[in-house]
Amino acid sequence: MSGPEELQREATWKFDRVTQLAIQQGRVNQELQELAGFTSIEQAEGGTAVTRVVFTKDDLRARAWLKEIATADGFTVREDAVGNTFLRWEGLEPELPAVATGSHIDAIPHSGRYDGTVGVIGGLEAMRVLKHSGARFRRSIEVVMLTSEEPTRFGIGCLGSRLISGTLAPERADQLTDGLEEQSTGTLASVRETAGFHGDLASVRLERGHYHAWLELHIEQGPLLEREGLSIGIVTGIAAPAGYRIVIEGFGGHAGALLMPDRRDALCAAAEVILSIERHALAANAASHSATPDTVATVGTCAVFPGAVNSVPSRVKLEVDIRDTDPARREAAMQGVRRDCAEIAARRGVTITEELVNADAPALCDARLVVTLNAICAELGVTAKQMVSRAYHDSLFMAQVTPVAMIFIPCRGGVSHRPDEYASPEDIALGTQVLAHALARLAAE
Repeated sequence: MSGPEELQREATWKFDRVTQLAIQQGRVNQELQELAGFTSIEQAEGGTAVTRVVFTKDDLRARAWLKEIATADGFTVREDAVGNTFLRWEGLEPELPAVATGSHIDAIPHSGRYDGTVGVIGGLEAMRVLKHSGARFRRSIEVVMLTSEEPTRFGIGCLGSRLISGTLAPERADQLTDGLEEQSTGTLASVRETAGFHGDLASVRLERGHYHAWLELHIEQGPLLEREGLSIGIVTGIAAPAGYRIVIEGFGGHAGALLMPDRRDALCAAAEVILSIERHALAANAASHSATPDTVATVGTCAVFPGAVNSVPSRVKLEVDIRDTDPARREAAMQGVRRDCAEIAARRGVTITEELVNADAPALCDARLVVTLNAICAELGVTAKQMVSRAYHDSLFMAQVTPVAMIFIPCRGGVSHRPDEYASPEDIALGTQVLAHALARLAAE
């Protein structure tokens, strides 16, 4: 049996041969197309509409297909209690922490075919070409398909990676309400059991150091790479959201009989609150003197009660998402909104309450991994842009477990979460090649 020194020499020698990697662009494109077919939504004009909500029949069919093609390539498959799926290629020293990559395959209703899936199929392709090259590495490589990155069904994003990192308590997770149907009384506990994922959610958590490194390949979901004519972005930090529920209580009545001086219109007050949120996000960017506007704020839903054209709104519920790479700046913007809310409430005679739904911490990508990715791009003759991810990803939570970095590729028009979401086969293949080289370098360490 070879000792550690012999193993290291073998891994290094064969790693040198991996420089001639041949990503099978056609195969990757075909598998992305096949994966997009696991949906019940009709095809849309201008693109492929995909709806694949976690633990639905479409999601379970897609999972079975992914496991089948991974097994056919000789990789082992493991699933945990929440359905995170681990595709593993064993290294020469399997006791060492593995190098991991991956993303998600669930998709919000009527969305596109590339968000998340590029990271899973690209990761599988990277692991395949390394194996087929004849290379062997000290460390195992894993491709991880993470459960429910999208919050569509259970109201919270990155469910699988939150549980892996310990950011979400297992007891709270199992009690999350199934929001797939309005009248549903189910919870994550019952839904995952029905889907075939059993066991205590506490078993999902991985200790820090479980992985040697984590890399995620993803479409940018923004316009910057395309605008600059670049094919690769290297992420240096991931912004994180804070979610708030703001409720405005006023006084309703008949739209004709309730005179204007007597009104305490909740929707008029809500309009001022929405504009306050926008104003303070813009002010935060102006005050930061940053080259990029890292503070973004969105009011994504506005529920008006009673919701009739001839009735003065008596209550409005706003769902607010505010994101930043700097949690202090994010909180300062919300403090400004709170001051405005107090003034609006007093002036308009309404009551405004705020509920914190979640507040995640931003993540910095590991400096050594960023250097490694930059070096690989230079060796391949690729100009890469260092950039911030303003969308959040599973890597935000995997950073609690292991050093992380992300590779972005451009998407047409910066469009995502729409049927016309598109990334070119050439850019996907290049991103996969960069990923494969990085996995090889890290697995040889």
